[in-house]
Amino acid sequence: MPTRHRDVLLATAAGQLTITKHPHGCLMIFPRPEWEAFRQRIAQLPMSAQWWKRIFLGNAQDVEMDGQGRVLIAPELRSAAGITKEAMLLGMGNHFELWDAATYAAQEAEAMRGEMPDAFKDFSF
Repeated sequence: MPTRHRDVLLATAAGQLTITKHPHGCLMIFPRPEWEAFRQRIAQLPMSAQWWKRIFLGNAQDVEMDGQGRVLIAPELRSAAGITKEAMLLGMGNHFELWDAATYAAQEAEAMRGEMPDAFKDFSF
C-alpha cells in the first residue's frame, strides 16, 4: 500500500481490508468499515442479482496490512484479475481498484479514444 494511504488506513480501519472481484476485471480493495457498508448494500439486492451477490460476497477475502503496509493477495484473486507481474493501484474514493498494469493501460487507452459518457455533458473540469 502506498505510504500516502497507510496512515489513513491504519487510523480508519486498523489496517484491515477486504478484497473482492470487480465486474470490470480488476480487484476492489475496501477498508473494512467501507466493506461493511458495501456488503450490506449488496446483501439487500433482490434474488435476480443472486449471481452478482455470489461474485462480490463469495469471493471476498479479509486481509491485514503488515508492518510495511504490504497486503497478501490470494492467488485465486490475482488470477481472476490477471495480475501476473506489474499492478496498478487506483484510489476510487471509498475503495481502491487493483489492476494488472497492462490490462489497465489498454482499457484506459480504449476509453480515451471513445466519447465521454453523457453523464459528463454538463460537468465542468
